[in-house]
Amino acid sequence: MSVVLLSVLLSGCVSGERDGMDMQGAAERSDVILDAVLDEVQPAVRWTHGPTTTGGCEVSRRRTVMTVISPERRGSFLGLVDRFWRKGEYRLEAINNDEEFPAIYAQTQDGFVVSLRFGGEGQAFFRVDSPCVEKSEVADSTTKPTAPTYEGMEHIPRPNIRSAFWSAGAS
Repeated sequence: MSVVLLSVLLSGCVSGERDGMDMQGAAERSDVILDAVLDEVQPAVRWTHGPTTTGGCEVSRRRTVMTVISPERRGSFLGLVDRFWRKGEYRLEAINNDEEFPAIYAQTQDGFVVSLRFGGEGQAFFRVDSPCVEKSEVADSTTKPTAPTYEGMEHIPRPNIRSAFWSAGAS
């Protein structure tokens, strides 16, 4: 058996289904994952929805943190998320310890890949990628963002909300 066919069989994409879940169900599961980790962050940060994207049999949901997270606080933020994921029985896949753009990647027991990455000016990005599921339409998330939605804008701006804790030391 070829390596490609074996990897397709193991991923569950031969039938395009995973335990009867469709893309809408995967999007909703992704929202639950994102809601849980953002609820864990204290003091709370403000966030907005990033784009939802779909592929042949998978869906990705994103949340962009609009609270400025200073370089001095990024390690604390990553550590808080790391501990929450480990406590939730996520399997840590990779950690990028880059000083300016750190990131952490994990996987849920049901095959959803989650990540927290830092971009320019201390902006944090959460993303959940589903495993291969049955193709379907995907509705927008019903979770209310805690920051402006920036509808009609081509791009979400850099973080622009200050926090006494998370932004401490940022200029």
